[in-house]
Amino acid sequence: MDNTAGTALVLFSGGQDSTTCLYWAKRQFGRVEALGFRYGQKHAVELRQAALIAEGAGVPFRVMDLSGLLHGSALLEHDKDVSAQHELNEELPASFVPGRNAVFLTVACSYAYGRNISDLVGGMCQTDYSGYPDCRRVFVDSLQTTMSLALATDLRIHTPLMYLTKAQTWKLAHDLGVLDVVRDLSHTDYNGDRTTYNEWGYGKLDNPASVLRAKGYQEAREKGWLG
Repeated sequence: MDNTAGTALVLFSGGQDSTTCLYWAKRQFGRVEALGFRYGQKHAVELRQAALIAEGAGVPFRVMDLSGLLHGSALLEHDKDVSAQHELNEELPASFVPGRNAVFLTVACSYAYGRNISDLVGGMCQTDYSGYPDCRRVFVDSLQTTMSLALATDLRIHTPLMYLTKAQTWKLAHDLGVLDVVRDLSHTDYNGDRTTYNEWGYGKLDNPASVLRAKGYQEAREKGWLG
């Protein structure tokens, strides 16, 4: 890919995956902007970290407020257990937010259109993911087609992590030269813990997001991918 003259919009939460994608986009495109979303999530830690990371990367960052729009998830209803199964579908985790990526991508496409941006970048992954159906490439492809038709333009949604394991995502951060940034500044822990520092970053192993992050780091280290 050679888009060095173009601009990309990164869907940016401040988590491990989107931070890796931010720096991937900086390598691939001449200019990068970032867009985050406040949608009633359990904590504001990720977005605070996102602002710090974007500032350090020299990337303009805007947060859109979608509070009250999404429902039906332990990430939004704070009395629910993020480690449980979803109450409406036992095949999904309680952390699944119905329609989240559909809403985020639709808003991002509209925002990008207004800024004359045709390339969007997201951290969706169907290899090491939590069972979210809206993280599959088939869904992203369908949304890309729909929004291209809706806006009468050629939109491209890039998902550089789509077929990577979490260990391979750590390797990508290392290869991009930003392992320290991803490990120390990005935030994944569903409960917002930044009191406990581990070799894989901040968080506690009491939620699936931190467990996946920690296991991926350990595997990448054991394979010698982290230098």
